[in-house]
Amino acid sequence: MGFSNPVYGNNFADPFVVAVDNMYYAFATNGALGNVQTLRSPDLVSWDEVGDALPVLPSWTSPGRVWAPEVAVHAADRYVMYYTSRDDASDRQAVGVAVASGPEGPYVDKSAQPLISQVDEGGSIDASPFQDSTGRRWLYWKNDGNAIGVDTWIYVSELSADGLTLTGPVHRLIKQDLEWEGNLVEAPYMVERNGKFHLFYSGNAFDKATYAVGHALCESPTGPCTKSGAPILYTSPDAAGPGHNMVLHAADHDWFIYHAWNPTQVGTDPHGRTMWLSELTWSGDVPVVQPPLRNNPTQP
Repeated sequence: MGFSNPVYGNNFADPFVVAVDNMYYAFATNGALGNVQTLRSPDLVSWDEVGDALPVLPSWTSPGRVWAPEVAVHAADRYVMYYTSRDDASDRQAVGVAVASGPEGPYVDKSAQPLISQVDEGGSIDASPFQDSTGRRWLYWKNDGNAIGVDTWIYVSELSADGLTLTGPVHRLIKQDLEWEGNLVEAPYMVERNGKFHLFYSGNAFDKATYAVGHALCESPTGPCTKSGAPILYTSPDAAGPGHNMVLHAADHDWFIYHAWNPTQVGTDPHGRTMWLSELTWSGDVPVVQPPLRNNPTQP
């Protein structure tokens, strides 16, 4: 039967989706719907606009640069959101954490300061939670080094059981060292499969057609990690700059959910970065991702 991409055609950068009670909830960087744009769908293809999942920001930040929200489901009545926003004190991006009793929110951040703020490394962005098969929770993120002309690293630290604090040492996993990555790596997302750990990440500039998704195979949640080399998702005739992906298992398929933009309207597309789906399959430990297809033959 198939479906058409983008599955949501308005600006919806850095998308993240959770499945709750036969419904999918999508969250994205600030835009027309609010600080944390929120959608709802029964099938990953037809989306209804919900509004703003984080309508009130904590005292340490201000609206305008609320980026890349991701949600960890702790219980039927507890959802923990990690998001990026500007730390007013340092004028750098930082990571915050907020809690809600339902997937749509409202999420509330009661903190007086960010959860992570690496001011000397350009700031901190793109926090991504992960729970391994033993039940331990981890948080991945990137220092925003490209903002000040220094290296960008993917970091990880263990989280407390409630998801609100970092409890373990901070580990560096990978940085930009391949030609296709340009000046940065960002947007980490970890998947555990058959006892091995797969780190997906984006590289290069988000507003360029050279933006793409890479992969590294890791021995544990804290590394070491070995990159696969060439990107596994990259610009196609149908979409440019695909990136900031996550992986969702639905209806016996694995799906890449990511943003991309219209390659025929560079610099003029009013819809900006829209939400796309591509099927993910595996050849042993090697992930294989469909290129961005406007008419996708597989139905979620």
